[in-house]
Amino acid sequence: MFLNAVGSSLAFSTTQVWEGLICTCGYLALVAGAFLEGETVVVLGGFAAQRGYLLLGGVMLAVFLGAITGDWLFFYLGRAQRHFILEKNPAWKKRVDHINDLLVRHRDRLIIARRFFYGLRNLTAFVIGMSPVPIRKFLFLNIVSVMIWAVGYGVLGYFFGNTLERFFADL
Repeated sequence: MFLNAVGSSLAFSTTQVWEGLICTCGYLALVAGAFLEGETVVVLGGFAAQRGYLLLGGVMLAVFLGAITGDWLFFYLGRAQRHFILEKNPAWKKRVDHINDLLVRHRDRLIIARRFFYGLRNLTAFVIGMSPVPIRKFLFLNIVSVMIWAVGYGVLGYFFGNTLERFFADL
């Protein structure tokens, strides 16, 4: 009888477990997700804020920090390790040449807009690091870009959270 009482009080629903994970590890997961890529992570963070699990300002700050850190890492790798990395990844040459061409023609706009190019943002930061773009110029324009990205996608997830919830419930 005692074990039944203990067992029933320890029984958690899957929803409770996920809610607990989001509340305790959500911001760290957002930093990691934004470091790697991230629109989906940012929108889901906004959705979690809309549901009350996280704070929207905290979501935006977490993804900002993750994205800035990832961008800086890839920029630095382009600046300091370009020869080694390009030797190990010769298949990148065509994409690197294309990004270099865009960089020559549209430097400032590319630095800002690249945050919104899914799948190319890390490689683009690497190529910008290879170029003579001054570090301060990259940092300033990248901060502007990441702020727009973090706020935009965070708010998108927050305000369209109910729509997302209905969509996923239908699935």
